[in-house]
Amino acid sequence: MNKKDQLLKGFADIYNKTICLNKTKMEEELKECKSSEVHCIEYIGKNNDSNVTKLADAFYMTRGAISKLTKKLIKKGHIENYSKIDNKKEVYFKLTKKGEEIYKTHEKLHTEFRKRDEIVFEQITDEQLNSMYEFVRNYNNHLDIEIKKQNNNK
Repeated sequence: MNKKDQLLKGFADIYNKTICLNKTKMEEELKECKSSEVHCIEYIGKNNDSNVTKLADAFYMTRGAISKLTKKLIKKGHIENYSKIDNKKEVYFKLTKKGEEIYKTHEKLHTEFRKRDEIVFEQITDEQLNSMYEFVRNYNNHLDIEIKKQNNNK
């Protein structure tokens, strides 16, 4: 396996191991929600005026799939929809009190996980970190372009 393949496999391994380590704690603390619901709540909590289109773009899902997801979250009482006075047609989402609690619990868990993994980041230089960040940013930009190409060909 060449270095590029090893690197990509390393990213996949890190992702899978992180999920494995975090899954049990997340499920214990957030047992009333599926992962996709928690991430939708997180997005809405971090982004004002979230709507179906913004959520679909953020999660690389169809608007139909996001509509189903948001309807479930509304039914569970985690989010509510609203319209702006100047545009009654567009529907946006915001967290309810129950949704805020889930959002805060999720953020607390991520802080805990970052603290657990901080030892790794303490061992690298700023230059190494900047180089890794630059690579990840460039690769993400490349993937965004490829996704747009794929979507334009549909």
